[in-house]
Amino acid sequence: MRFISSQFVSRYDPTIEDRYTKVLEHHGIPIFLEILDTAGQDTFSSMRELYYKNGEGFALVYSIKVAKSFETVQQFYKDIISLKTEPVPIVLVGNKKDLEKSREVSYSAGKELAQEWDIDFVETSAKTGENIDDIFHLLVEQMWAIKGAPAQLNGKEKKPKCTLL
Repeated sequence: MRFISSQFVSRYDPTIEDRYTKVLEHHGIPIFLEILDTAGQDTFSSMRELYYKNGEGFALVYSIKVAKSFETVQQFYKDIISLKTEPVPIVLVGNKKDLEKSREVSYSAGKELAQEWDIDFVETSAKTGENIDDIFHLLVEQMWAIKGAPAQLNGKEKKPKCTLL
């Protein structure tokens, strides 16, 4: 995962889940992120509802090269919204921006869908690292908008934490 190690992994072997932690400095405040990278394949669908219920923020990632993946994240979004009773941070992410010539999903299609859902949208490249950090900054901003920034959290001094799926 580019965000965790600052390296590109060319062969991605999907598993049911991989957990990562990283501290992200956001507006000068260290934010402890707990990231759960889940497989989007049908093979691992039995765990998805649990992830949706427990997740505090979601990055819905599709490949701009694969139209089917764009359709799949639309179902994921519907499933998340149907299970959540409170507003939840979500960012729609079009990945593989470096493969523009192989694009099957237009930038405008992603942007329009995000506008329809009233969520943030970003296109990224795990290969080049372009806009990868933006995903997590956007999610933290949304969390702060919903739950309040750390200084506003009931005056308690606690390490900010978020779980992302």
